[in-house]
Amino acid sequence: MKRKLFSELSPLTYEISIKKNILQRKIRDFVQQEQLAQTKNDALLPVSVYKHTSLIRRKLGNTDLTLQENKASNLRIAAPKVSNILIKPNETFSFWHLVGKCSTSKGYKNGVTIFNDTVRPGLGGGLCQFTNLIHWIILHSPLEITEHHHHDGLDLFPDYGRKIPFGTGTSIVYNYLDYRFKNNTNNTYQLIISVSETHLNGELRSDNEQIYSYHIRAENEYFSRENGHVFRNGQIFRKCIDKRTGNLLENKMIKENQARVLYDTTNLEIRTTH
Repeated sequence: MKRKLFSELSPLTYEISIKKNILQRKIRDFVQQEQLAQTKNDALLPVSVYKHTSLIRRKLGNTDLTLQENKASNLRIAAPKVSNILIKPNETFSFWHLVGKCSTSKGYKNGVTIFNDTVRPGLGGGLCQFTNLIHWIILHSPLEITEHHHHDGLDLFPDYGRKIPFGTGTSIVYNYLDYRFKNNTNNTYQLIISVSETHLNGELRSDNEQIYSYHIRAENEYFSRENGHVFRNGQIFRKCIDKRTGNLLENKMIKENQARVLYDTTNLEIRTTH
């Protein structure tokens, strides 16, 4: 029998573990003295680097639709805390540094969260869609992703309505599972975020034209059956192209996926490997 972690012994030990992780992150940030982006400017930088929109309400199995509405509300609260942020040379963007801890006093509601391989209500739930959007945008830029956590090993939802490859999502928990990227260029960048009735909208802007373009795609995708479980397999590649010459400068695999499928697999084409 697998031995339980300290955090799994009781609700009290779980809360103790959470507080310990939060404190450790605060101490680490204090010691490292990383230069975190915190300046905003309502004036837009002149160059649009990349845009993306994300549908807020998606049918996720039997998930309570109220949680979807609450997610939309949570996104509306968090979006202004990030929008218009400038990421200057040598600065690091930190999602939780800008958004802060979710609480009912700030207006946050129970939305969709993922815990122990299941979907359940959680305060501030749905903000991972926010970091998903940011991550997809940053992948199309020269900015360096320095912290990224993924719902590794799990494929929770079918591909209906999916616009970006599986494996490019994010997992966040205040404050110790953060999403961060650093500006190691000589340009200044700016994130613009807005929430419409139906979509979360994001744009990355810069003070100068970009000389490279980036393209993300999935390859070698298939479903397999192994030891009685169905898995999604695949790889994510990122191309870097010189916009001046059209030459391919890099074709790099950035993620290799093998995730256990947790939804109905009846209509999937599956390879049996074991």
